[in-house]
Amino acid sequence: MARRVDPAPSPAPAEGRRGLFRRRKPRTGPGRIAQMREVYRMTARVDPSIKWWMIGALLIPFVVFELIGVLTGHPIYFGIIGVLFGVLAALFVLARKAESAAYKSLEGQPGAAGAALRTLRRGWVVEDEPVAIDPRTRDTVFRVVGRPGVILVSDGPPHRVGKLLDDERRRTARVLRDVPLHLVQCGRGDGQTPLPKLPRKIQRLERKLTKQEVMEVQKRLKALGGLKAPIPKGIDPFRARPDRRAVRGR
Repeated sequence: MARRVDPAPSPAPAEGRRGLFRRRKPRTGPGRIAQMREVYRMTARVDPSIKWWMIGALLIPFVVFELIGVLTGHPIYFGIIGVLFGVLAALFVLARKAESAAYKSLEGQPGAAGAALRTLRRGWVVEDEPVAIDPRTRDTVFRVVGRPGVILVSDGPPHRVGKLLDDERRRTARVLRDVPLHLVQCGRGDGQTPLPKLPRKIQRLERKLTKQEVMEVQKRLKALGGLKAPIPKGIDPFRARPDRRAVRGR
């Protein structure tokens, strides 16, 4: 008697496979339109004229291309091109105004220079924390390392931050004697660089170091440390107790 053979098991559903039918992960963050709407709202709080700037940027290209279309006998074709160029112009205006509004909201606040320095592109090493700070006036000095060398950026009034900046310059020069050192004061005083122009000024400095030299400079700067004093490993400063014999003079 012939033996019955079971059919081969059916292949796994295409849902779990890789390929055309792979299930896409749902988006967790807001969409681009929602992000643009939020950027517009934040910009309008600081600069209410953004509305009219965007309307003008949208209408001017459309009107120009529509006139060209009427003169050439193709108003619909050139009208569509005008709408596309108008949308691009409006988005460009929104980006520029949003950047200006962000700098305007930061200007005058402690640590504003550090926030502006974080907008530098690749190739720059920006310290997250200031390398020097005055606890009384809250004036700060930030450090940037790049192809031009080491840049010390101060944040505070010129008559008050000069000494703090000069002290940090001498402290850095002890470790880096042959590396170019630049001093930049951020602010609205005489001889200072306004906050919106700070990243551009740093990027325009003359490049004198290679990428390998920048990495070597950064390693040598780690010896300076930050604001916190170095503490030996294995010692908890909050539980350390003074020596009683030393206090008694023995």
